[in-house]
Order: sequence, then C-alpha cells, then structure tokens
Amino acid sequence: MENIEKTELFEQTPIPRAVMKLAVPTVISSLVMVLYNLADTYFVGMLNDPIENAAVTLAAPVLLAFNAVNNLFGVGASSMMSRALGKKDFETVYRSSALGFFCALFSAALFSLCCAAFKTPLLGLLGADSGTAASTAAYMKWTVSLGAVPSILNVVLAYLVRSEGSSLHASIGTMSGCLLNIILDPIFILPSGLGMGAAGAGCATFISNCVACGYFFVLLFVTRKKTYVCISPKKLKFDKKIIKGICAVGIPASIQNLLNVTGMTVLNNFTSGFGSDAVAAMGIAQKVNMVPMQIALGFSQGIMPLVGYNYASGDTGRMKKSILFAGRIIVSFMAAVALIYYIAAGGISELFIKNPDVVAYSAEFLRGLCLSMPFLCMDFLGVGVFQSCGLGGRALLFAILRKIVLEIPALFALNALFPLYGLAYAQPLAEFVLAIAAVIVLYRLIKGLEKSAARCCRLKTPV
Repeated sequence: MENIEKTELFEQTPIPRAVMKLAVPTVISSLVMVLYNLADTYFVGMLNDPIENAAVTLAAPVLLAFNAVNNLFGVGASSMMSRALGKKDFETVYRSSALGFFCALFSAALFSLCCAAFKTPLLGLLGADSGTAASTAAYMKWTVSLGAVPSILNVVLAYLVRSEGSSLHASIGTMSGCLLNIILDPIFILPSGLGMGAAGAGCATFISNCVACGYFFVLLFVTRKKTYVCISPKKLKFDKKIIKGICAVGIPASIQNLLNVTGMTVLNNFTSGFGSDAVAAMGIAQKVNMVPMQIALGFSQGIMPLVGYNYASGDTGRMKKSILFAGRIIVSFMAAVALIYYIAAGGISELFIKNPDVVAYSAEFLRGLCLSMPFLCMDFLGVGVFQSCGLGGRALLFAILRKIVLEIPALFALNALFPLYGLAYAQPLAEFVLAIAAVIVLYRLIKGLEKSAARCCRLKTPV
C-alpha cells in the first residue's frame, strides 16, 4: 500500500523544506564519516610516526574502491527505487531493493577474498615499500579482509533507506558506526590503550561498521510493514528491466569511483617518491579536504530521491527549483570554507601531527587542494542529478573527463613542472573545467524537459 507520508515529501512539501529535510541528515552523516576518517588520522598522528600515518594513506585507495560496489548497487538501486516510486510502481521498488542488497553482499565477500589472496602484489601497487608494507597490511587486515562486507552493506543499506525519503534513519545508521569508531580509536591505537597503531584504527573501523549494519537490520525489521525497502530473498528475482535500470546508473557510478581510485593511486605513487613525510602530509591534506567534499557530496546525494521522483512523475518545475536551491546553498558554503582553509592551512595541519616537516608539506598541499571546492560542488550536483534521472552515461562522461582527460594528465604535467607541490593543483584544474561543463549540461537538460512538458500540454489541450 502506498505510504502517503513519504510521497507527500516528494510532491507537496515546499522546496526549501524538502531539500533540507533530505539533504541535512545526509550532510551530517557525511560529516560524521569524515570525522571518523580524521579521527584515524588524528590518533595515528599522535604516535608521531610518519610510517604509521603513511600506512593509513596508502590503504585509502582500497577503501575508496569499496565505493565501486556501493555505487553500483547502492546508487543504482536507490535511483531505480526513487524513479519507480514516482511512477507508483511499488513492486519494482521492492524487487530493486532486494536485488541491490544481495548483489552488494556477494560482491563485498568476493572483494574481501580477492584482496586477501593477492595481498603482496596489491601492497606494491599501492606504493608501499619495505618500510610501510607491514603497517599497511595490518591496517588492511581489519578494514578490507575482514571489514569489506559490513563496510559495504552499511553504505548500501543507507542508500536504499534514503531512496524512499527516510534520510534521517539512513543518517542515524551511518552515524552510529562513525561515532562508535571515534570512541574506539584512542582505545585501540594509542600506547595508553591497546597500542595497536594503524592496525588499531582498522580494528575500530571493523567493529563500528558491524554495529551500523546491525542498526539497519533492526530498522528494516521494525518497519517491515510500512517500508518500501525489502531485503527478503522472496523478492530476489533477476528481472531484466530492473537489472537494466540499476546497471544504467550503477555501472557508470562504479566506474567513476574506480577512476577516483586510479587517480588517488597515481597521486600516492608520485608522492611516495619524495619519502614517507610527503606521503603522510598528502594523507593529512586529503583527509582535511574531505570534510567540505563530503558536505558537497552529501548535499547532492540527499536531493537525489527528490530529483528522481519528480523527474519520473513529470514535475519538471519542482525538479528545477530543487536543483537551483541546492546549488545556491552549497556553492556559497564551499567558497567560504575554501577561503578559511587557504588562510589557516598551517594551523589546521598542526592539529594532526607535530612533525614540522610533515606540517610544512601538508599546509602547501591543502592550499592547492582547497581551491577546487567551489567548482567541485557543481560537478557533484550535476552528477547527482544525472544519476537521479537514470542518465548514467552523462555521469560516466564526467568521470572520464575528470580523471582520464584532465586530472591524471595534469598530475604528470604539474609534477614535472613543479615537483611534488604541483600535485595538489591537478584537482582544482580539473574541477574548474567540469564545473563549467556541469552548468551547461544541466541547463540543457532542464530546458529539454521543459520543452517536452510544453509539447505534451499542447497535445492534450482540446482544439
């Protein structure tokens, strides 16, 4: 039976309130996720050991690769669910959620087994050397070999719950694990606790993700009679239409993430050539820069159900107003944060490590990276709209432009012109170009939908 309260949010709630109700919990959960990443960096940094810090940085591409699965089955299934809700096709909503969940479970287990089986060559690919390999492997044992399944399911379940407008519950589930992680980090990492170093950070992450998954399973059981999210095997059927709908958005989103992993790996390999201090500094700068990045990403993900629902139901005007409102809010915020980061880069870096060489590197890296913020949010917003509307091909095109055409070539060129320090300016260059492209493509998309709606109205009007 249709849940009137859920559809009212998409159809009747004023745009500012609807956007904020969906986006704010998502942004908060994204911020908490960043805080727990920063907590890893902060408490490992308290050891004042660049090798332990480098281990967390070098393993980051593998953890980022989890998002390939998250995006394939989380973004893909949630987009399919929102569009099916807009068409009032509730059976497709149930089957899409079941397919997304079980495919994510299988893929996470396979990912974990592959990383464990090919651990040694994987460490070399990540840029680990004889000094950092042991610490990196210890961290990955907990976060990847044991932790891939709960980590991936945690995120995918949040996407599925958010797709029906339950953004608050999705955020509570994610935040529960993140907050627990922050509490456990000092206990597992520091000598005053268990003294496990980087491995302790991984262990805390593993336990926290298990708790977050437990929250979602309890939530779905309690709300089983009034939720559209279904993870029952009875609804698991490989329907061609549903698979195509999920893959049309999920595969481009997954490839987009794999390209991000490739870009980070290339960056880490360039940086590792300048020593563990430089690697640790780049890791700190990237983690700090992730705070506003996650806000922008959370905002774009938060409005996806609203955009997708109104796209499918044909309410182009409401869809346009949602995008414009979100764009104004996030661009203004990101510009302000970029200015603060640029001015206070040194002081911010000192919060995470007291090594003066690492701080000096990190401050310069952060000044470069933060320049991308006002442009990056427009790129995220554009990609979020494309995914909401099932236009995965356009999202994939942006991913290819960002990494293959712009950012990775810029890493080679800028490192050659300005060794090490030029690496931090590849992302701002790429995002500036993509922001312009996002504005143009979004404008054309909305104009095209408005023209189609106008034609339909003329055809329906009696002569």
